[in-house]
Amino acid sequence: MGKRRKAGGLFEGAGGPEPLAARLRPKTLGEVVGQEKLVGEDGLLTRLIAAGVPQSVIFWGPPGCGKTTLARLYAQAFGAEFVQLSAVLAGVGDIREIVAEAEGLRAAGKRVVVFVDEIHRFNKAQQDSLLPHVESGLLVLVGATTENPSFALNNALLSRCTVLVVEGLGKDDLARIVAQAEKEVGPLPLEEGARGRLLDLAHGDARALLNMVELVLASARKGEVLGEARLLEVIPARAALYDRDGDWHYDLISALHKTVRGSDPDAAMYYMARMLEGGEDGMYIARRLIRMAVEDIGLADPQALPLAIAAQQAYHTMGSPEGDLALAEACVYLALAPKSNRLYVAYGAAKRKAKETNDVAPPKHIVNAPTKMMAELGHGEGYAYDPDTEHGFSGQDYWPNGVEGEVFYRPVERGYEREMGKRIAYFEGLRRKIGNR
Repeated sequence: MGKRRKAGGLFEGAGGPEPLAARLRPKTLGEVVGQEKLVGEDGLLTRLIAAGVPQSVIFWGPPGCGKTTLARLYAQAFGAEFVQLSAVLAGVGDIREIVAEAEGLRAAGKRVVVFVDEIHRFNKAQQDSLLPHVESGLLVLVGATTENPSFALNNALLSRCTVLVVEGLGKDDLARIVAQAEKEVGPLPLEEGARGRLLDLAHGDARALLNMVELVLASARKGEVLGEARLLEVIPARAALYDRDGDWHYDLISALHKTVRGSDPDAAMYYMARMLEGGEDGMYIARRLIRMAVEDIGLADPQALPLAIAAQQAYHTMGSPEGDLALAEACVYLALAPKSNRLYVAYGAAKRKAKETNDVAPPKHIVNAPTKMMAELGHGEGYAYDPDTEHGFSGQDYWPNGVEGEVFYRPVERGYEREMGKRIAYFEGLRRKIGNR
């Protein structure tokens, strides 16, 4: 087909050995490493193939976990024509051409699987142009993405696809791949510690691992066995797996928030460090720490908010890496602070009450009377100035006429909120004594 993207590109047929990753690409589902939930005996992909009718699917997972390989094997299982598109380069015109050829192939009893790599980059027009042909069954769509499909694809297209989660590869999986590579290229000249370090450097990415294997073989001097230090000279450290606009951004900030809420300072610092090492803006983290101080701690520790704000100011002044320590200080303090969401809950209840009664005026005795006319209308009449009363507390009713007062804030018996509870009880006692309760 005209739009098939073949390996080799402009230099196809120029000769030369294939990259190791291409030579070791699995040729059957049984050769796929690390995806037992998909390709095992009762795996979801295995069951989809056994059903005999190809469905449109989206493979979602991190780089180098085998999404493209699974897509090819899926098409192969049905004897379908495999057409690969780049979401970045392909346009609506390319899709129309594929549709025209697919109609001819369908007449000959042949199915067409359209594989769209990085499908999260498909714009709305591209997605809309595919939709009717996926819906009719003319095209079987197979997409691969590192981004959450529920955010990246429109609902109409997503509802016609089965999302298959492809997991990142663990160290045992990567070790199996290295063993397969050594059958192809011979033993790697690595000390045991360096071998483990090589697996760490791969970050669960099989393609990156095999590229590093080739780099080790090309860089090792004759007879040399590389230790960890020499390995790191040969292979530069890879950037952390992080995308400031993608899933990792949201997943890691969620993990940071929940570990602070769960009072685990070490896990909290770990996730914060992951974000900073990945290139996250420290001011974003500072803003989220402030949010944690008011949402999860509140008045259980009134020092949490000023300390979080101070950390933000320190980071703003110094930047990274000097300011990172200020964020770490706030992170640990918040994690170890007593937790209470009672202020958060109370304000939510107050907002709901305010929306229900937003057309009711405050009582006249607590409204100022800056003009003679307003005074004549009774504004400010009967107001008691609390500091002049016996207890510094008048106990007046401040709710609007016709609006029944409610208790929104109910402090917990933890941290400083225990003291807030005592104050509430004290004022309630005075109200009863005065007769306003």
